[in-house]
Amino acid sequence: HSLEELKVVRPEAVEVSAETGVVCIRFTPTVPHCSLATLIGLCIRVKLLRALPEHLKVDIYVAPGSHASEHAVNKQLNDKERVAAALENDKLLNVVNGCLAGDAAGAGS
Repeated sequence: HSLEELKVVRPEAVEVSAETGVVCIRFTPTVPHCSLATLIGLCIRVKLLRALPEHLKVDIYVAPGSHASEHAVNKQLNDKERVAAALENDKLLNVVNGCLAGDAAGAGS
């Protein structure tokens, strides 16, 4: 199933401000204790970074009240140094690339 099919990402949870150049995504994990919330958010971030012009700022958040570790996940997803370090990890980058390619096997590797 895709994130759209699972209602993890919905159009009404996407905000784009032409004035500030900020794209804000709020996603809803399927369960409050979802162990993949950070990976899902990282995949969303990477997809947007690859697709959008560089001048836009991307903010990724777990929807308020939708995850038990909401604050910690949001902090990780919006910390440039943590995201850069995560993407320097070849295994994690392969998982992200597999998820973005729709390769279910990539998420289990």
